[in-house]
Amino acid sequence: MLPKFIVDEVAKRIAGEIALSERPGDALKKWREIFGVTQTEVSRAMGVTSSVISDYEKGKRSPGSNFIRRYVNALIEIDRNRGWVVVSSLAQKFLGISTRTIDLWDYKKAVKVADIVTSVKGHIVTSHIDPEEIVYGYMVIDSLRTIEEMDSKDFMVLMGMSYRRVVVFTRVESGRSPMVAIRVSQLKPSLVVLHRPTRLDRLGVRIAEKEGITLIVSLHPTVSTLIESLRRLDA
Repeated sequence: MLPKFIVDEVAKRIAGEIALSERPGDALKKWREIFGVTQTEVSRAMGVTSSVISDYEKGKRSPGSNFIRRYVNALIEIDRNRGWVVVSSLAQKFLGISTRTIDLWDYKKAVKVADIVTSVKGHIVTSHIDPEEIVYGYMVIDSLRTIEEMDSKDFMVLMGMSYRRVVVFTRVESGRSPMVAIRVSQLKPSLVVLHRPTRLDRLGVRIAEKEGITLIVSLHPTVSTLIESLRRLDA
């Protein structure tokens, strides 16, 4: 099962390309063929006749936003039933290594760091903190997968996504590995949360201090409750 935010992002990218195309009918057909879906299959998923799909793809009808949304959702639903073969590939293409993240969220408005600390049930372990500093979202990352699977290029892409976002590392043992990786990266987040580390390595704390990164240990019992709490800041 793919995280919902990844599926939503892929759908948004496809729908945007179709809506902005000078020949939307050709774009509809292109994406249907990329997904390996017949006109009959997509028409059944949408609850229309195959002739309707044919008319849109031939340019006899102009698709509005509602039709495009339903068309893309039909393709994605069919792919879900096939095991996410195409969406997984597109996620890698569109989002780089973000398929290794657990959750990614952009807030509708700025959120203060002080509110983040409260939300994650955090204990600040560095001296550097500006409670009035603001962030516009968060990114939750599986620490073990990050260290085991990403090369330096992948990690640079990941850190590029961290701008103005809180970075939360899960499955943390000591906190040393993710902080060492951040240390050698050119792009660095300003706020890092370690979820329930087994123990806290002092080297990781010193790296955070040196890089001017606010490092927080979260005491939330589970990753899901931590994410729920961060999402509530968008209410």
